[in-house]
Amino acid sequence: MEESGISNNVARAITAALDWTSSPDARAAAHSYLETIKAGDTRVLASTSFVLVKRDWSPEIRLHAFKMLQHLVRLRWEELSPVERRHFANVAVDLMSEIANPCEEWALKSQTAALVAEIVRREGPSLWQELWPSIDTLSNMGPIQAELVLMMLRWLPEDITVHNEDLEGDRRRMLLRGLSQSLPEIFPLLFTMLEKHYGAALMEAGRQQMDVAKQHAAAVIAAINAVNAYAEWAPLSDLGKYGIIYGCGFLLSSPDFRLHACEFFKTVAARKRPVDDGSDFDTAMKVVSETLMNASKDFLNKSSSVVNNESEFEFAEYICESLVSLGSTNLQCLTTDSTSLTFYLQQMLGFFQHSKLAIHYHSLLFWLSFMRDILSKSKTGLVDDPNTSTGRTENEKARLLALVTDDICSAILETSFVRMLRKENVYAEMTPTVGTMELWSNEFDSKIDFSNYRSRLLELIRFFTSAKPFLAAAKVSERTTAAIKNLMVASSSTKDLAIMESMHLALENIVVTIFDGPNEYGKISPDLQHSLRQTLEGLLQQLISLKWTEPTMVEVLGHYLDALGPFLRYYPDAVGSVINKLFELLTSLPVMVKDPSTSAARRARLQICTSFIRIAKAANVSLLPHMKGIADTMMYLQTEGVLLRAEQNILGEAFLIMASSAGTQQQQEVLLWLLEPLSKQWTQLEWQEAYLTNPTNLVHLCADTQFMWSIFHIVTFFEKALKRSGYRKGSLSLENSSKTTPDAHPMACHLLWMMPPLLKLLRSIHCLWSPPVTQALPGEMRTALGMSDAEKISLLGEGKHKLPKGSLTFHDGYPSDISKEAYSEASGNDIRNWLKGIRDSGYSILGLSATLGDSFFRCIDSHSVVVALMENIQHMEFRHIKQLVHSALIPLVKCCPSDLWEVWLEKLLHPLLHHVYQALSSSWSSLLQDGKAKVPDLSGILVGSDLKVEVMEEKLLRDLTREMCSLLSVLASPGLNATVPSLEQVGQMSHTEDSSKRDLNAFACSSMVGFVLHNKSLAVPVLKICVEALGWSDSESMSKVSTFCGLVVLLAVSTNNEELRVFVCKDLFSAIIQGLTLESNAFISADLVGLCREIFVYLSNRDPSPRQILLSLPCITQQDLFAFEEALSKTGSPKEQKQHMKSLLIMATGNKLKALAAQKGLNVITNVTTRFRTLYAAPQSNHDEEDRIGLAAIT
Repeated sequence: MEESGISNNVARAITAALDWTSSPDARAAAHSYLETIKAGDTRVLASTSFVLVKRDWSPEIRLHAFKMLQHLVRLRWEELSPVERRHFANVAVDLMSEIANPCEEWALKSQTAALVAEIVRREGPSLWQELWPSIDTLSNMGPIQAELVLMMLRWLPEDITVHNEDLEGDRRRMLLRGLSQSLPEIFPLLFTMLEKHYGAALMEAGRQQMDVAKQHAAAVIAAINAVNAYAEWAPLSDLGKYGIIYGCGFLLSSPDFRLHACEFFKTVAARKRPVDDGSDFDTAMKVVSETLMNASKDFLNKSSSVVNNESEFEFAEYICESLVSLGSTNLQCLTTDSTSLTFYLQQMLGFFQHSKLAIHYHSLLFWLSFMRDILSKSKTGLVDDPNTSTGRTENEKARLLALVTDDICSAILETSFVRMLRKENVYAEMTPTVGTMELWSNEFDSKIDFSNYRSRLLELIRFFTSAKPFLAAAKVSERTTAAIKNLMVASSSTKDLAIMESMHLALENIVVTIFDGPNEYGKISPDLQHSLRQTLEGLLQQLISLKWTEPTMVEVLGHYLDALGPFLRYYPDAVGSVINKLFELLTSLPVMVKDPSTSAARRARLQICTSFIRIAKAANVSLLPHMKGIADTMMYLQTEGVLLRAEQNILGEAFLIMASSAGTQQQQEVLLWLLEPLSKQWTQLEWQEAYLTNPTNLVHLCADTQFMWSIFHIVTFFEKALKRSGYRKGSLSLENSSKTTPDAHPMACHLLWMMPPLLKLLRSIHCLWSPPVTQALPGEMRTALGMSDAEKISLLGEGKHKLPKGSLTFHDGYPSDISKEAYSEASGNDIRNWLKGIRDSGYSILGLSATLGDSFFRCIDSHSVVVALMENIQHMEFRHIKQLVHSALIPLVKCCPSDLWEVWLEKLLHPLLHHVYQALSSSWSSLLQDGKAKVPDLSGILVGSDLKVEVMEEKLLRDLTREMCSLLSVLASPGLNATVPSLEQVGQMSHTEDSSKRDLNAFACSSMVGFVLHNKSLAVPVLKICVEALGWSDSESMSKVSTFCGLVVLLAVSTNNEELRVFVCKDLFSAIIQGLTLESNAFISADLVGLCREIFVYLSNRDPSPRQILLSLPCITQQDLFAFEEALSKTGSPKEQKQHMKSLLIMATGNKLKALAAQKGLNVITNVTTRFRTLYAAPQSNHDEEDRIGLAAIT
């Protein structure tokens, strides 16, 4: 009677807990009562739950009761006696018989099967052997009973395939061993169930007994799902021996079951060959490959006649995926038989050529992997020796490459050329070229975008070009020639231009691979060189002969000409005709147009000029003999007034690239020729006095649009001149950049006249954001100070903002308004772009100039730089400060000579750090407390919904935070801190007296971090940023800050500075532990624990704070700390000491450190997963078996 009363009470509690119409208090009370039952007497929990799973109760109560039983088995099983556990298991198996009823819900059947599986996993092989006869008998009683048994077999190996931190290794090994020993019983049963119920389903369907047929079909699906649970780990030979591979292969011919069977083949095809003995594995894998290739053969043979059969296409995609897995993991099973491998490659070619994009895409991944492997070069010197493993591998690669015939190569290239097109760019007139091929469309639901897809196509084109250079050159020339002919006869040439636009990238990649690829062009046979030259020379002459004047066509033609740049390096005879053609195209386009922002001619002119840059880079010294001719043409065009300032800049940059291959002397002469006319205008005092003496005078400068854009182009050319003349990316040496000699850079002699006006201009621009100045500005000018729509869209991550054609950025780095001249009065958007362009280029110029070393730091007035950059730092918006730090301040810090740190860096960094610390601290505090960052960039601007504002504010805050933390990591870089002792040296000196340690001042002249810490005006804000950054929940920033913190700890140990030691032992140690409570710091948690270990090991004997802080944690005792210190004393291994520190912190905080707990989180993997279709819109989910995955659905 008492048991019945408890059952009724539990049933009512379950009902109340699930009833959302109940009051919160009632639901809370119900949950509390249920938790009490679960935590109470196990026998009461078991008996009550078994009562509530009976049919007398509602499905909701029964489901909850099953979960309570699973909770008992999973967490409290050991509390039952052996006799009680056996009785519990028998009752659970009996439940399977009771619930095998057509009227029962699938969820209840699944829970029952899962419960029995959980019991077997907990109790082990001995129970399994006892239960097997009754389970085997139950499986033969009917389709519903068979389905239940098969579901149980599916859940049984879950702990083998699903990573579970709570499952000990011994238990997992025991389960694996027990199941492996039971495979001779399980696999025959699975095969029998597949065969029996598949035949019965067909027979009952033929007799129109559809309800019974569905029951048998459900058993077949349950059998396949069970098979898939073993396919991941069971020996492949056993899967073949007991007919599982054959049975699943047979089901590939059944439209009802083939997709489920495909999951099996996809799994086994990706199995890795065992190291010890692979002969049985290879035999079974050959059966797998034959089965899959027969299925794909049938599909490819039918695909020409079967049209728009989506079911067939989905099946083919599954098969293709499986074949790709097979080829990527187990190709060795095919390579022993050239006939099989040839057939396999033909199948994969058929899939690659298929009209359906999803099928083609899977095959693309195979061909990329296959070609990458066989074309990769060995790094050892034993390639030519066939007796070595390396030599045999290279011979095998050569044999495989021989199977890639010209026909395969041609088909791959032709298909790739067509698929470079997007569906949105295709018109009806292109049908003969495109056919029925399904091209990439924006409608596809894919994890990659078109640019990623196209990049993979181009990579494949490069691989095949490397293997068959002449064939690739001939094919691209043939395709380009055909596209040109179509354009000649087309009624609307611009429509067919899409094919030409898509093909230039293919041509570029083929030419680059031939002349700059892994196969050195100079070492290939003369006959092949001659053939290549004839082919590409013929194409070049055809391009040069074109008389196109339509701007969009001229732009495309420019792309084709610069794509042949590497060809011109080896065959310079054609350089002159290419240069003449480029100038011909440039002069064929109108110079002045009414609306340059939308002018295709403007864009085409810029593209032609940019082609000079690309050809100068690719052709190298081949252009040197033509420099004078180019210069004369430029001078003539300038004199005639048909070469705009922006175009002069681009051509000037091309000149600098040409000169860089001729030596420093040539560079200096070219720079003098290019910069002398600019210097005359730039250094005039009249414009500086008129526009730069007062910030409000910039309003007048922006009103003079011709002069405004002239200044813009001068500044941007300074930047390009610095980049192209001697400077190369990555040349910022932290160790010796300050030792650069004054004459090392051709631009060194020009800095003295460039810098003063630039600094005045930057200072005036920065003043515009000062409130008194801003309030005095006219409305359009004030609007220009805010963010553009493109910037807002970028911050929101809503995709690439589509700018007007005339304002697109070119690949070589030119800003959107580079060709602005003096057409009309500047708009608010023009002014915004001008301000941003001047500011960004100005910062870049300062950063690039810093790499010149003494030429900059000892010749330019530091005070004027500080005033220009820092006078209004407190009014700068976050995105401006980020750009300033990134482009100017980081290079200045890297390159400043150490004897000038006080003169330059102290004055630059003090106002920056002081302001940025306060700004970041305030914004982060607001974000963490109120969910709103409140950054100045969006102050008073209505940009849409509050949510969008919050997203943009947080993005701006995180961007600035990360840039400032990058600055801290630069301050702590090894090259700027060479004199700081290593960790090993620190360990030796940690126990010496403070009086014998060095003063912090001793490091101030040779260590950047020492210099910062010695200057309190810098140290205070920097250390505050370090401490607060630990709580800012930004893992990227924290990874950079930890480097700086590591140097601070080393200096605290190495010096006798008491303030620094107190900060490290108290503030930093406490902040690190607090930072470990944030899950965002999980990525950097190992470094943070390492810092804790260093502080405790090396400083706890000099300061009591580390011990006091540890003892203040909630779950630690004095004895725990003693034990910890004793463990530390017994090992000198830093790794072991870090592990002791980590264990102590976890224990002392009651496992509340989320950064450490996150590493132990569950990585949920399941046997059967909901399939993600890569290139199709995701179908609506159905509440069927496939949505309930593993034991996750139960818990």
